[in-house]
Amino acid sequence: MTADARPAAQSSTDRATPALTERQEARRRRILHASAQLASRGGFEAVQMREVAEAAGVALGTLYRYFPSKIHLLVATMQDQLQHMHSTLRKRPPAGDDAAQRVAETLMRAFRALQREPHLADAMVRALTFADRSVSPEVDTVSRLTTAIILDAMGLEHPTPEQLSAVRVIEHTWHSALITWLSGRASIAQVKIDIETVCRLIDLTAEPVRS
Repeated sequence: MTADARPAAQSSTDRATPALTERQEARRRRILHASAQLASRGGFEAVQMREVAEAAGVALGTLYRYFPSKIHLLVATMQDQLQHMHSTLRKRPPAGDDAAQRVAETLMRAFRALQREPHLADAMVRALTFADRSVSPEVDTVSRLTTAIILDAMGLEHPTPEQLSAVRVIEHTWHSALITWLSGRASIAQVKIDIETVCRLIDLTAEPVRS
């Protein structure tokens, strides 16, 4: 994760779960695990707050203190999934010859990870789509984590405004491709083509080599 992206992502996380004790963090982890498990089995509709509380072994009121709504919970679940994905990608970084290839490889690896859990992916994407302003800190964290994953693949610590703009377009395309695949309107092959195409924007924003 880049120096620019890390503090922003952490600040949103801190707003969502300020100063948690070890016991509180363990409880939060159980809640997120229960949310992911229920979503994996039955998608968005299967994630009911009472069932999540029971699966996590917490009182319903306690669950609502951590996550005010189902949308907050599922967006936080996506944040958790992205953090795990980011950690995995840093252990096994992409091996493409240039930045565009590495980003495309990274996003396709992320896509395939979501593909293995289509119900979970659908639940998280639907939550992002339904999120209102009250979920802005959590949504911002998801966006910043995605940005950090892309910038890591590019090998950039101090991106230019043009490069950040390209990253945003790549994020939008990846998110749209995920939605169209989940809805059955795009094949995996088409998703791969779209991702590889949009990643070529990186070449257009590369700074010229100074002699």
